Amino acid sequence: MRHLHLLLALSLTVLLTAACGKSEEQRAAEKAAEETREAAEALQKAAESAGSAGAAQGLEEFAKAMQGMAGALSGTGPDGKPVEPVRFQDLQTSLPELSGWERSTPTGERMTAPVPFSEAETHYTMGDANVTVKIVDSAFSQMLIAPWAMFLTAGYERESSDGYEKSVNVGGNPGFERWNKDSRNGELNLVIAKRFLVTVEGDNISDTKVLHEFASKIDAGQLSALK
Repeated sequence: MRHLHLLLALSLTVLLTAACGKSEEQRAAEKAAEETREAAEALQKAAESAGSAGAAQGLEEFAKAMQGMAGALSGTGPDGKPVEPVRFQDLQTSLPELSGWERSTPTGERMTAPVPFSEAETHYTMGDANVTVKIVDSAFSQMLIAPWAMFLTAGYERESSDGYEKSVNVGGNPGFERWNKDSRNGELNLVIAKRFLVTVEGDNISDTKVLHEFASKIDAGQLSALK
């Protein structure tokens, strides 16, 4: 029980760190963090009551804790109802094909608990250049979206001698990109329909335009229509 409480506390710290700001994604992250905090407190009370005259109360607190954790880990749609992740096979149909790039056989997986999600991924090569495209259906779980919250803030930018990272907007979809000029490695991340997390990573590429080219081949409308 003690280890589970520490894990919850750690998750809360991560969520609070990511949830600085007032964007819609960040407000959702703060809500998930609060639900996690309440669950952690309930678990602590349950641990204190267990093995004593208050064992029955401890079980009740434990049940409340589990319910709170379910709220933090799972997501709900615009109608307030729980959402199941789509089949990874459906996500695979949105993985792009680009002329000149050799694509590997797509892989995927789907999980419904404790954190519901599904994902599809594939790799591309052209000479020494490599690109990986991953599409994740978060099923509106803020536990998955929260780590991106800070980077999605409009105007966010960080520059160093190695490269940069900054928030971007691609086709009306918020995201952020990273670039390391020395290693010629880059990353482009997008949130589509407030649910689907798209990551495009490149190694030994010329610049981030390559990443944007791959992202442009992903049909956002097709993804948004998946249920």
